[in-house]
Amino acid sequence: MAGEGKVVCVTGASGYIASWLVKLLLDHGYTVHATVRSLDDPKKTEHLLALDGAKERLSLFEANLSVEGSFDSAFNGCVCVFHTASPVTFASLDDPQMELLDPAVKGTLNVLKSAAKVQSLKRVVFTSSLAAVIYGYKPPSGVVDETWFSDPVFCEQTKVYITRNFSIICK
Repeated sequence: MAGEGKVVCVTGASGYIASWLVKLLLDHGYTVHATVRSLDDPKKTEHLLALDGAKERLSLFEANLSVEGSFDSAFNGCVCVFHTASPVTFASLDDPQMELLDPAVKGTLNVLKSAAKVQSLKRVVFTSSLAAVIYGYKPPSGVVDETWFSDPVFCEQTKVYITRNFSIICK
């Protein structure tokens, strides 16, 4: 198998995309360190522990984006980190900058600081969301790549803050 003997980490592993990523990595033979906000919430961990290969090659770690160093133990021994964790809310926000964007940026910086401490780590893959590219512009070719983002002004005016934040963070 392609990943046999390789250890990788997936942040925000209880999320939809991250859960599928954990499944695919296990299917390809990787050992997976998966971070979740709380190990005490079975609704966030049961589906991961039930995956094929989880018993042998999945370890869950509690980590908090807002706490510097909380990813250190999860990243130890990894060759790659897939960073999927990000604060998400669809609720109305009084201050989107302070309540959503600042924590997302701080969390990403905390992940990168932890990653920088690990000598075995070769790559950090920053995942995003359709939210980063869906609003405001239409690409002439219909193809979206790493240079394409939603229009932050449009997102601000229409109060689609989650999309605005993904666009800003990805840049």
